[in-house]
Amino acid sequence: MSAFVWIDHSEKKRRQVLEAIDQFREKDTRDELGIASIRDAISDALFPGTGALQTRARYFLFVPWMFQQFEAKRVPASELSRRAREFEIRLIDILAETDDRAGTIGIQTRKALQRFPSSIYWNGLKMLRIYQAEGSLGDYYRYAERARTQGAAALVEGEDEPVPGRRRLWHAKLPPAPASFPDGATFALTPDEADYLRERVLVSHPDSLFAFFLREGIDDSDVAFAWDHPVIERTSGRLRRYVELCRVFSEVMHGAPILYNLALAELEPRRPDVIENCEAMLEDWKEKLDARQHDLERFDSDEFWRMVREFGATPSVPTRIFVDSWHTSVAQPAGRVGLNRSQQAKAMILGRERQVKGPMARCDNRRVREMWQGEAGLGQLSYRWSSAQTFMNDIERAEGGRAHA
Repeated sequence: MSAFVWIDHSEKKRRQVLEAIDQFREKDTRDELGIASIRDAISDALFPGTGALQTRARYFLFVPWMFQQFEAKRVPASELSRRAREFEIRLIDILAETDDRAGTIGIQTRKALQRFPSSIYWNGLKMLRIYQAEGSLGDYYRYAERARTQGAAALVEGEDEPVPGRRRLWHAKLPPAPASFPDGATFALTPDEADYLRERVLVSHPDSLFAFFLREGIDDSDVAFAWDHPVIERTSGRLRRYVELCRVFSEVMHGAPILYNLALAELEPRRPDVIENCEAMLEDWKEKLDARQHDLERFDSDEFWRMVREFGATPSVPTRIFVDSWHTSVAQPAGRVGLNRSQQAKAMILGRERQVKGPMARCDNRRVREMWQGEAGLGQLSYRWSSAQTFMNDIERAEGGRAHA
């Protein structure tokens, strides 16, 4: 898996901060125990170009089509942000009136929306090389202004290899927008658009799990995790081993936030309903791990950390110690027996929260604990499989439409 592409350090930090703000309210993605750097590195490697807030594949075309319209109209950079906001709000209203409105970003908030598709999809557009330059949306505005004032000669002619100091902003083979866009916009990809998006993944990240699924086809998939899909049995070699390591990490670590919520619920103000729910979840988690004991024993910690480093992450020493300690404590069935009553295990979990949050740790701050809704980070890590699965389903439906045309 040597074809992964990583964005520069400052832009990566910026994206992580923006995503963290949005994900804070999502129980499946909140990072209560400080493993986000591992989760995000694995997600970027397995499903490059995806994001936790992405919904439908055609947004990968909507966003560049919008900006191409502005470029054609020679909109000054000083007006681009306002014009984009107005355009994207209008797009919400149009998509909300279609029969297939699921995944319309901002359909509930409309004008109050804080993160627009252009922001949510920006990093994906870069990773799939649909957007050909580097940097943030603000950088794009500067590139677009340069093109507006200096003309097309300011942009490079090559498709995928920008000349220093000159940039082609959009991929040369980007499908054209419908003449009426955004009027009449829907989430239905045309077969040509589906081919294009598939090609972008296959060319940009040919060794990723994303590319593997797109080559094999998923037939309108609806499974909770990538490893639940029957096609996964066709993986081999390095990719198969990576999937196995990522799966075990996801399954083993799932118990940590469950125990964290249980330990919080036992503090004042005590939450009997949360305690009952978490104890039931722990029992279910232990049963699943019992059934996977053989794979747990094949897990190699050193191999896992080498993979994470290859994926571009360098977790801190405290993070590695926490992950390894948790895995060691629960990897054998005896370590999982009576976990809900283990003060030692709870002390490990709450100690980790103190490392991550300091004085804002719920375990030490009753006021913060009182605002807690009774669940935090309870979702099992899926590495953005949901976003990737929707993207691939949109492509498969377009391909199916061609087959029946």
